[in-house]
Amino acid sequence: MGHVSNEWNYLFDMDGVLVREQHPIPGADELIAELRENGIPFMVLTNNSIYTPRDLRARLLSSGLDIPEESIWTSALATAQFLQTQRPNGSAYVVGESGLTTALHNVGYVMTERDPDYVVLGETRTYSFEAITRAIRLVRGGARFIATNPDETGPSAEGPLPATGAVAALIEKATGRRPYFVGKPNPLMMRSALRRIGAHSENTLMVGDRMDTDVLSGLEAGLQTVLVLSGISERETAEQFPYRPTRVIGSVKELVGITRDPFQRD
Repeated sequence: MGHVSNEWNYLFDMDGVLVREQHPIPGADELIAELRENGIPFMVLTNNSIYTPRDLRARLLSSGLDIPEESIWTSALATAQFLQTQRPNGSAYVVGESGLTTALHNVGYVMTERDPDYVVLGETRTYSFEAITRAIRLVRGGARFIATNPDETGPSAEGPLPATGAVAALIEKATGRRPYFVGKPNPLMMRSALRRIGAHSENTLMVGDRMDTDVLSGLEAGLQTVLVLSGISERETAEQFPYRPTRVIGSVKELVGITRDPFQRD
């Protein structure tokens, strides 16, 4: 495969890879411990923009996974970073939760309902029709339309919930404007995470459970990709796509003990 070095870096999707419905996936705790003990750089990625990294650290800790705050990268952080490079210290009307508003505040953005530079749509548990209506009017009035991620639905104990992509479609329908989506499968999300850990794409692995977001964005960002079958995808599903992951494994448990050289052939 002509791998560059035997020092690998790791990007992990969170849901379906390390945790599922608040329960850790077997072997995830051992893997994280091994990476931390060996000083191997890693980032845990999530398209969910509801929580701040501090909130997510606490949630993961209660699931038995000890992941440092600075090793958590969300679509909200990626969106804030993107907006900061595009239009430093701009203004935004935000439909979302604290994960998104905090990230934007931290890069110097001002939240406003009056003539904002951007309308930024993120995940929220309770979409307000009033807020969506205001977003539509602002976009029609000339605000640029940004969404944290294109996921149409999200998981919950009772079943699927409409997510950012579904609400973005509603706003798009009413305005005729497509949003720019920052999260996966946009490779921008991977690249910003790589920059965060100072890693290069050629010796970084993206470990995910979805072909259409994790594997695709990893591939497009030039990473090696590992598909785990502990989340959404099954081996058969994976075969239906026109691109393939570098490797398919049952779960992250199979990476324990081989993090320095995950492609060693038995």
